[in-house]
Amino acid sequence: MRPGLHIRNLGGAHAAILHRPHAVVQSLARQLTAIGLEVSTHWPDLGADAFNADFIFFDVDMGHDAQFPWPPGEAPMPTVALIGSEAPGRIEWALAMGAHAQLVKPIGDSGVYSALLIAREAFYARRALSDEIKSLRERLDERKTVVRAVTFLAARGMSEAEAYSQIQRMAMNWRVSFEAAARRIVARYAEEDGKDGDERSHGR
Repeated sequence: MRPGLHIRNLGGAHAAILHRPHAVVQSLARQLTAIGLEVSTHWPDLGADAFNADFIFFDVDMGHDAQFPWPPGEAPMPTVALIGSEAPGRIEWALAMGAHAQLVKPIGDSGVYSALLIAREAFYARRALSDEIKSLRERLDERKTVVRAVTFLAARGMSEAEAYSQIQRMAMNWRVSFEAAARRIVARYAEEDGKDGDERSHGR
């Protein structure tokens, strides 16, 4: 579940900056420290202490996939792209990395605070959507399993209504959910059908 927007709880958070030594890093670190964040700087790769950071700021101009220990778009924390060049290829890469917010270089005396808040909200919104999609896919898979279980039972002479009732009785007897009972039925009859197929093949 996405937490509410709490403006004042950034103090004590850890922000990792992945950027070559540059005045941009100094300006960014100064603003982050003023807000109350702990700052670590890294280049050319993220150090181990950054893997559990609360925020990652990364250089778009010279950045590349291998600098990150996770697949593109799957950062486990909010990320902010530091953009200098607006070359299409660089922008496309930042988007592919799943940046949640951006700051245009050179970094001025403002903008970092709002970037933190925007990145955090975008991160939680994206994660909530991903969780919802995963849940829907799991429910769809469960429904497919129930349909397969009904099909197996129907092939053995039951009507659709009788098959559903049989699954319900098995679920009660086994003290499992309806879907778990369907999975057991599918596993049982799939194995039986597989054995029957092997016996017919060997009997030829």
